[in-house]
Amino acid sequence: MKTHAVVLRDGAGPFTLEEVELAPPGPGEALVRIVGTGLCHTDLLTRHGFPLPRPTVMGHEGSGVVEEVGPGVTRFAVGDHVVLSYDSCGWCAHCLDGEPSYCAEFAPRNLFGVRPDGSTPMTDRDGEPVAARWFGQSSLATHAIATERNMVRVDPELPLELLGPLGCGIQTGAGSVLLALEVRAGSSIAVFGAGAVGLAAVMAAKVAGASEIIAVDLNAKRRELALELGATRVVDGADPDVAARITGWTGGVDRALDTTAVPSVVVSALDSLRARGVCGLVGAGGDLTLPGRLMAAGVTVRYLMEGDAVPQRLIPRLIDLWQRGRFPFDRLIRTYALDAVNDAERDAAGGDTVKPVLLPGELSTV
Repeated sequence: MKTHAVVLRDGAGPFTLEEVELAPPGPGEALVRIVGTGLCHTDLLTRHGFPLPRPTVMGHEGSGVVEEVGPGVTRFAVGDHVVLSYDSCGWCAHCLDGEPSYCAEFAPRNLFGVRPDGSTPMTDRDGEPVAARWFGQSSLATHAIATERNMVRVDPELPLELLGPLGCGIQTGAGSVLLALEVRAGSSIAVFGAGAVGLAAVMAAKVAGASEIIAVDLNAKRRELALELGATRVVDGADPDVAARITGWTGGVDRALDTTAVPSVVVSALDSLRARGVCGLVGAGGDLTLPGRLMAAGVTVRYLMEGDAVPQRLIPRLIDLWQRGRFPFDRLIRTYALDAVNDAERDAAGGDTVKPVLLPGELSTV
């Protein structure tokens, strides 16, 4: 079928909206009409050397309606409303243990822009292949080919256009707190970086009943928003004594979460911990050198893939919390027409928008 997608042909150039040809869904796949898709920082890594084929279609926080299912798909039907998340094989040891974000095939299914066999369902006007399987979806488009494994069915009465970010950024922040770091009532946590992931973590820490929730960020507006969403204190990330301030207030927090992937910030997060505290990392940055004093304190450092979340379990939980007014993730969202993707990227990079969501349905030409 002919459809439209936001294509990146040059890492240094703009996104362009193009007419493309999308093949029917194959075995285990489904064709999804995209209603909304979040723009995540990970989508922009390809501008900074992440090895993806060109041209490529990004987008891995899609939500939409199933229009066709491929052979072997039994859990979804045409008309289902779905949120798209990351893909996994379902059969490796980690998948069978309920840890699909650590799937043995995570990289080829999510990070290479093509199917595990190297194929892609999309071609451009000249018949040339376009990489269109980023995180098993490539949802910066009017339609996407997803997999049965990375779809989560949701109530058709919900505002589907807002739900896409639950598939990655919001899931990662909330899952890191509720699942991976096991933040409990009365505990303390410092969150470094108040973007979409960090603010989701703040909201989740409030849900968990943490008594001290400290948010660290360079942006004053985001620090203010963090306070509105549940933070008990905030710190300017430019303060050279961030860790000292946090330990002065708390004696050291039980948990820290770094969303920045900046090595010096990670060290500050570790310095803010009490002895035997745990720090979670959700971004990949430069090499990290750990001071010996931290090892002597018995702290733990963990990289958290997708917040250790099983999407089919966590996403419905987050929606339920949102419906009860306890997890207002929609306050992070600002919507844009799909062809305004470059404006969305600019606003996110400048800190004006926390979570851009692109709406294909607003295009008059599609």
